[in-house]
Amino acid sequence: MSPRIEDYALISDLETAAMVGSDGSIDWLCLPRFDSPACLAALLGTQDNGFWRVAPLPGGRCTRRRYRPDTLLLETEWESGAGAVRVIDFMPPRTQAPCVVRVVEGLSGSTPMRSELRLRFHQGRVVPWIRAGNFGTVAVAGPDAVWLHADGLPPLTCRQDPTVLDFTVPAGRRLALTLAWTPSHRPGEPAALSVPAETVLKETADFWHHWTAQCRYEGPWREAVVRSLITLKALTYAPTGGIVAAPTTSLPGCIGGERNWDHRYCWLRDSARTLSCLLRSGYRDEAAAWLDWLVRAIAGDPAQLQTVYGVGGQRLLPETEAPWLSGYEGSQPVRFGNSAVGQFQLDVYGEILDTLWRSLRAGIPLPGHVWSLVESLMGYLQRHRREPDHGLWQVRGQGRQFVHSKVMVWVAADRALRMARLLGRNGPCGEWRALRDDVHREVCQEGWDPRLRSFVQSYGSSALDASSLLIPRLGFLPAWDERVRDTVRAMRHLTRHGFVRRYAPSGAGPYGLDDLPGREGAFVACSLWYADALAATGHPRQAREAFERVLAVRNDVGLLAEQWDPDAGRQLGNAPQAISHIALVETAFALSPAPGPDPAGAIRAVP
Repeated sequence: MSPRIEDYALISDLETAAMVGSDGSIDWLCLPRFDSPACLAALLGTQDNGFWRVAPLPGGRCTRRRYRPDTLLLETEWESGAGAVRVIDFMPPRTQAPCVVRVVEGLSGSTPMRSELRLRFHQGRVVPWIRAGNFGTVAVAGPDAVWLHADGLPPLTCRQDPTVLDFTVPAGRRLALTLAWTPSHRPGEPAALSVPAETVLKETADFWHHWTAQCRYEGPWREAVVRSLITLKALTYAPTGGIVAAPTTSLPGCIGGERNWDHRYCWLRDSARTLSCLLRSGYRDEAAAWLDWLVRAIAGDPAQLQTVYGVGGQRLLPETEAPWLSGYEGSQPVRFGNSAVGQFQLDVYGEILDTLWRSLRAGIPLPGHVWSLVESLMGYLQRHRREPDHGLWQVRGQGRQFVHSKVMVWVAADRALRMARLLGRNGPCGEWRALRDDVHREVCQEGWDPRLRSFVQSYGSSALDASSLLIPRLGFLPAWDERVRDTVRAMRHLTRHGFVRRYAPSGAGPYGLDDLPGREGAFVACSLWYADALAATGHPRQAREAFERVLAVRNDVGLLAEQWDPDAGRQLGNAPQAISHIALVETAFALSPAPGPDPAGAIRAVP
């Protein structure tokens, strides 16, 4: 049987990441960046598509594992009749070549171990040429070279595929295996291989301890909050500040189905929540880096604004399929790239302006051309805000007049007015105020269903949508408004065993809103938005219960995927998912007895 999604833990060097299974196998690794082709891809196929397992003979699931507190160092332990052993997996923050380090430590007895490495470059497809070098073996294919070095073991001379190394670890002994990537045209071994693994281990632990010490959250869920913030940091591409939605592609929203998307990119729809989460948690530098990435990525004509960009801000993310990969538990197709770059989404204009306003309120320096950017975005919205779009959920069916998109048009106008006031600018504020008021009236009339007593998914629709839970947080209506309270009550129709779906599975088209077969799981972020809305509308006990339900479905090392299947009791979708962990942090602050100040400030009506 394939490992479940929740069987995987994350390690990262802040430029790429690996997924480590509870059996000691790294089944997913892209080098040298998050969005590079995978060289270990068993996660989406079989062992023939690349893996690296370090585990006791004869193998099997570990006895226990954990992250070392306040770090991203993964400790996996096995106990057997022969003894006990620990493997410490980590990736040092990038200073030289990208590396994966696996320190093996004998705890008791004398444990037979095996390292088995099968590299498959270019998305788990290309078999490399393997040769012996001064620092171990090197596998080469096209632009890629990957070195395997053993520290504390005889020199590696194996030229076979897979590269297998058997050894025994007695109690008290530590040795290390290091995998490092370089461009294949660069001569010589990576300099990183000459640094003792113990030195790298200490430096990596010190880095994470220093970073987590900045966390300002001191509430009852600190462990969960810190783990979520570490995960968010691990999904950050340090050279640019961009944050990927997840380090994986094509982990399915429906097992055996085709809801399989590439999330190794940066989405604008999460930008304001990301900034707010980082600022409130005490990570101002990361918030500023995210803002810098955002401003660079969106530079240009507002008509060419995309919903998603690459980690470097690149716009071309062509979507292709990989028929040589059988897919996670047979879920096909496996996709690389994302065609959502070509979708029209009105909500991203509001997200950008909300992010800029929050940055301004928090005192983060904004570029000198920010006011020109605001005027340009608002000018485009004034001309196009009545057009149908593909909405927050990026449906691949026909465009609609989505209520959340229209609410975000209101947010755009509202935040533009707020920025004008803070910056002392005049601009076309009269036009923006009229737009804001007009959209507000329109949404309250066209987006409200008096029979359901709830805001709905789109104009003329009777379908509910979890995005309506964001209405009070965005400031569109106050939490005490009866329409907000009624909408929160109506969300019980989207719940399954207490978890909230994005929308009902039935809808337009033969398969539903997105014209895809199969029923997806409940969205983790939506379940957390529900907890926030319950708290805001005066139901603290129910809010806490909803939050703790989500905490209970984290995996054994505290990670959340995009979705949770409440019937099968398993995680679904790409993992770990940034928006799930961002929402967890925000909800923890919202429900804590003393949540502390919000640097971006509360949202109040602007006259």
